[in-house]
Amino acid sequence: MDDAEDAVAAAVRAVDRRGFLPRARRAYADQDRPLEIGHGQTCSQPSTVVAMLRLLDPHPGQRVLDVGSGSGWTTALLAHLVGPEGEVLGVERHADLAAWGAENVARARTPWARVVAATPGVLGAPRAGGWDRVLVSAAADALPGALVDQLAPGGRLVVPVRQTMVLATRADDGTVAVTEHGTYSFVPLVED
Repeated sequence: MDDAEDAVAAAVRAVDRRGFLPRARRAYADQDRPLEIGHGQTCSQPSTVVAMLRLLDPHPGQRVLDVGSGSGWTTALLAHLVGPEGEVLGVERHADLAAWGAENVARARTPWARVVAATPGVLGAPRAGGWDRVLVSAAADALPGALVDQLAPGGRLVVPVRQTMVLATRADDGTVAVTEHGTYSFVPLVED
């Protein structure tokens, strides 16, 4: 097992999924399946989240964007992985889910991570210098160019595209390489 696998496994042990689920779903937190959180959204199944985080390969001190943060569980996991010297921004298009996710992340005591409501008409959250890592927890119809454009040099984007997990990496010279990594089922990514 490499360092990334150890770090991801440690994050999943440290950040209890139960605290990011509606009360009626908490009894099922240990089951390896997606669980409904409202608005047709789910908290992804743990094995899928682990696979995505290992592919994303976040490191301490990195700046990470979590698109479709829902309950905030992946945002909190990412916060654990990048540590207090890093930054994690979760964006969620459903305002009430974003507010609930923000409360859940605040309870995780990781002030370097936060969840906000997505800006209407904007996919992701553009920032000067880009993001080191971008995680998307909803299936796109095609590789989202707007999110690729938000990657910093050396950055990695993990996104399901038509149910195939895709990794896009931006080289220091700006070129982007895309690889595929298995099939998964996700709710659709809505690009307002």
